[in-house]
Amino acid sequence: MTIEVDYRFPPGVDGEQQAKIIAIGQTAGTWDARFAHREEVLRSHLGKVVKGLMETDGSSTVTISFPEANVENDISSLLTMIFGKYSMAGAAKVIAVRLPEDYGRRPQFGITGIREQLGIFDRPLIMAIFKPALGLSAEDHGAILREVASAGLDIIKDDEILGDLEVAPTLKRLEACRQVLDEVKQQTGRTVLYAVNLTGAADQLIEKAHLLVKEGANALLLNVLTYGFSVLDALAANPEINVPIFVHPAFAGALCAAPNHGMAYSVVLGTLMAHSGADAVLYPAHYGSLPFEAAEEAKIRDNLRSRNVFPVPSAGIHPGIVPQALADYGQDVILNAGTGIMDHPDGPAAGVKAFFEALERLNQGKSFALETVPDGFLRRALEKWGKV
Repeated sequence: MTIEVDYRFPPGVDGEQQAKIIAIGQTAGTWDARFAHREEVLRSHLGKVVKGLMETDGSSTVTISFPEANVENDISSLLTMIFGKYSMAGAAKVIAVRLPEDYGRRPQFGITGIREQLGIFDRPLIMAIFKPALGLSAEDHGAILREVASAGLDIIKDDEILGDLEVAPTLKRLEACRQVLDEVKQQTGRTVLYAVNLTGAADQLIEKAHLLVKEGANALLLNVLTYGFSVLDALAANPEINVPIFVHPAFAGALCAAPNHGMAYSVVLGTLMAHSGADAVLYPAHYGSLPFEAAEEAKIRDNLRSRNVFPVPSAGIHPGIVPQALADYGQDVILNAGTGIMDHPDGPAAGVKAFFEALERLNQGKSFALETVPDGFLRRALEKWGKV
């Protein structure tokens, strides 16, 4: 089995020559007569340049095939092989990675498992983020959760910036929020997921995740690009950490934003995440508050869904984007809103209800033009944020 990687080189770079350097230098390397007796084995580990294309702007795209035997069925060894040392060698960008179906790890829950946990199968899921990100007490988190959960929210998560801080220690936040989750379950029968941000030293993360689950956490949030793909793999593989893992894209811009260096967003947030055990992956929507390309967003969506991972377009999501988001995604999407819920003029509960009003209005085929929307939570949201 082989792994194919597409590299794009900017104008002025001999892409074919650089691809040959990668194919050899990132695999077995060169050898002399001392290893003639090992030549057959050594050659079996070499990468091969299999295709090249010169673009009209002078850039070139070259495909290299790598033996799967060179890596350890994980993302960390894969990255070391396809773009390790060479990532420091000059201008080149990884724009696609094609992995065998059984490479890496599939989600433990994913789209189907998260829907089963919530008992919701026929609509998009609505997710909120605790705001402000820092400075709230554990009790504040519980109060906010009570408000949005009572309005019908499906999922809430910590802000990715919030660690295990003295102002609201992780276990204290969980304790305050778990009481609310239990109340909602007892009173309504509904399950609401709370993705607790998992942070800490490497030698403590798995033990900490065990503790959080034992104390009632029903989902986890992980900044996988700062903590590492190996951490995500270990969490997803552990049978005692039997809750969905929501993955945040923090640090992705440092890897992906440069036009001629690094890796495409669709590779990092799509392909790699889809093969790493994530259950749901957050990333920017192209009509949100961060600059993002619609084509890259579509590739991420498709890469994730191909392995049953929930796509979670984020950053600037509000009720006015619901028609466009559902046109792009259909029903299998988690709409993740921070300020788009928490900063609603009538409060967070109204922000949640505005999303449900938007879903209902869309299902009825009604216009989102402001003058046609009756007074209520959705209209107030549209007056503040507009529509896409």
